[in-house]
Amino acid sequence: MAEETKGEGFVIKDRRFSEEPDTQTKEEPASAKTEEPKETAGKTSAEPADYPAVNFTNFVISLSTSALFHFGDFPEYEGGKAEKNLPAAKQTIDILDMLQKKTAGNLDPNEAGLIEGVLYELKMRYVKEKG
Repeated sequence: MAEETKGEGFVIKDRRFSEEPDTQTKEEPASAKTEEPKETAGKTSAEPADYPAVNFTNFVISLSTSALFHFGDFPEYEGGKAEKNLPAAKQTIDILDMLQKKTAGNLDPNEAGLIEGVLYELKMRYVKEKG
């Protein structure tokens, strides 16, 4: 069942069941294939190399920055207008709260203190913005 006709003028070809070889993809000889160096594996040319390492601390800071954005502390783009989105800010706070509960007992003292402090500040800010 390589071809099905749908409506007038449309033909759907499923190459998985076709007996014809796929002319679009050509297999490269093994000698032509090269692996990326370990330092650049998985990176695209558009991705800056100066991103901070992905760790718990940076993840919490990233989520808190997202909440501040939703509180309207800074605009989406330079020269734009900052807009408040309190439901989105609350959702981000709830994500951080869930993360704190799920990681309880597995964090070092600095990480536990960071998420506790960030949550306190964001919750107080939410109450202030809501009221």
